[in-house]
Amino acid sequence: MTTTPTLRQERDPAMTDDAALVSVRGLTVRYGRRTALDGLDLDLPAGQIVGLLGENGCGKSTLLKTLAGLYADHDGEVRIAGHRLGPQSKAVVSYLPDRSALPERARVRYCLDLFDDFFPDFDRARAEALLSHFRLDPAMRLKEMSKGMQEKAHISLAMSRRAQVYLLDEPISGVDPAARASILDGILHMLDADSLLVVATHLVHDLETSLDSVVMMRHGRVLLTGDVDDLRAEHGASLEQIFREVYGS
Repeated sequence: MTTTPTLRQERDPAMTDDAALVSVRGLTVRYGRRTALDGLDLDLPAGQIVGLLGENGCGKSTLLKTLAGLYADHDGEVRIAGHRLGPQSKAVVSYLPDRSALPERARVRYCLDLFDDFFPDFDRARAEALLSHFRLDPAMRLKEMSKGMQEKAHISLAMSRRAQVYLLDEPISGVDPAARASILDGILHMLDADSLLVVATHLVHDLETSLDSVVMMRHGRVLLTGDVDDLRAEHGASLEQIFREVYGS
């Protein structure tokens, strides 16, 4: 398999806003009286690994769910690969929620069958290669696995769709550092050079060396966004230090 450094060298430079793979304009989502996303504007190009950062409740998960096509009740415009939200946009997006919807008693092999039946772009051989990379037995049941093993199984499924956009919501939270490193390695090994990966996380330190750019959110809006190298040069600090400065922690 391709090593992570080679993979990142093959990535195309960021496209202009006009060629954004994900384009969001004035996106507003409300839950009753609470505004989760407040007129959010965002452009994300292909060939990027983007860290979606922010405090709990800032709108990260709502943004990912909206991009995945799970929220029809919103204002503003969203386009993914040129498509408005709908069947065509869903067909090019692979979404991993922060909580699994798969039955705990299911064996991994059964989950492979589900994805194979449901998603035309699911690459079973790719999924089996990832499971092997993670040393997971397809005969195991999800409920028999540790938290880290379950995360690896979910990553194997989500990253084995031949999608253009991958949306991962806190894929390495709640697992030990060794498991985090293994999960990130698996994600990066299977990521196509022309795809877009958006990772919502609060574990900035673990992801810093893998990210091309970041989007920092607060109160449903973009607080700060930019290329990671440019931000580090501008602030003379690591991304984690910038994160702590921005959020005052």
